[in-house]
Amino acid sequence: MAIVSTSEKSCTVNPLKMSQPIGGSFAFMGLRGAMPLLHGSQGCTSFGLTLFVRHFREAVPMQTTAMSEVEAVFGGQENVEQAILNIYNGAKPEIIGINSTGLTEIKGEDVERFIYLIQQKHPQLERLPLVYVSTPDFKGAFQDGWDKTVARMVEVLVHPVETGRARDPARINVLPGCHLTPGDLNELRTILEDFGLKPSFLPDLAGSLDGQIPDEFTPTTIGGIGVDEIATMGQAAWTIAIGAQMQRAAEAMYAKTGVRFRLFERLCGLVPNDEFIAFLSKISDRPVPLKYRRQRGQLADAMLDAHFYIGGRKLAIGAEPDLLFDLSSMLYDMGANIAVAVTTTASPVLQRIRTEEVLIGDLEDLEELAKTHGCNLLITHSHGRQAASRLNIPFFRAGFPMFDRLGAGHQLSVGYRGTRDLIFGLANLVIADREAKHQPTPDTWRSVDRDFKTVPSYPQ
Repeated sequence: MAIVSTSEKSCTVNPLKMSQPIGGSFAFMGLRGAMPLLHGSQGCTSFGLTLFVRHFREAVPMQTTAMSEVEAVFGGQENVEQAILNIYNGAKPEIIGINSTGLTEIKGEDVERFIYLIQQKHPQLERLPLVYVSTPDFKGAFQDGWDKTVARMVEVLVHPVETGRARDPARINVLPGCHLTPGDLNELRTILEDFGLKPSFLPDLAGSLDGQIPDEFTPTTIGGIGVDEIATMGQAAWTIAIGAQMQRAAEAMYAKTGVRFRLFERLCGLVPNDEFIAFLSKISDRPVPLKYRRQRGQLADAMLDAHFYIGGRKLAIGAEPDLLFDLSSMLYDMGANIAVAVTTTASPVLQRIRTEEVLIGDLEDLEELAKTHGCNLLITHSHGRQAASRLNIPFFRAGFPMFDRLGAGHQLSVGYRGTRDLIFGLANLVIADREAKHQPTPDTWRSVDRDFKTVPSYPQ
């Protein structure tokens, strides 16, 4: 069992974590026709928007209430009202998702009251869903903001189910954690549909941030799950929650609708996917399709091939709790040594990570500990690239943001196929590093003049 500790530095150096408001806005981007709105200064929104655009390389909708120093003192109700009206009249959204920031949380504004008064004043807004989530950025992290926002969506948007109403046995709710990419969600959708199930993802980033080019420009999200579909999620037979962070949302769904849920803390690795596939076979009453039996064999073979390169490696991993648990558990199964584990916020899974200590800290902590422990592979998001360069060790990018490589939204790590590709990616990185450091070059070849005082002569 790992010891979980918190860095005692007086300030953060080279931050690992992203803030709660960014995580909350990210969740709202998985809804169709949505406009995420940050209640705070313009800088809070522009920073988050920059991260999303660089990560996905797509047009990302985000708005701000543009609080100034004056409104921060006297109150921001007018800013919230004007922002909502401007979005309603200009963007025509299906839903507006509002996340607080540190500025407005310090002020202690009652935004729920603001929304009630604004809807009373403007009757045209009564039919527009306005979902507010408290996400102060001076505590918690990206994962916390996502977790709170999805739970709040369930509480506000899902309709209770009438007593005695029959459920659709083929319909399944899926609550994915923020560590899953749009590519992961597409893979999960394919797996579920192959068992004859009809999944509803909340949020569904695969519908809005998977790299599609719309026929016409739209100022809101261009895909994702619709508000009308969310309302009927109580008619599903099961809810599948992926990642410990989704426990709260799954419990909220059960409390409101009575839909049973199954939590899968990880879907990267052989055993977790065996359990997932067996569960789907059970609830669908169908045999496992042959393609997944074959994919399982391919994963087992990939693990055999790659363990020569991954086994015994000392790893330093910095990530959000669920991603850290997912990756470290799979790599531990491959024989790797999780020498350093740094994360962003507290989580019940941290104590079960196969390492001596998990530190809630920053990238400076990750770099110093990796150097102390002699790690030879670093895994974190793109902000860790300078640390890997200074340490002169291979660097594998995982998590958010990933802005110096293409295809971040399509990176795959779930299912047999996703785990296989992830293992190959890591092993190939190790092979490339080994070749770069040990391949002979003209500068390393010993010259004839240095090795022999006289060049031998050979008979003609």
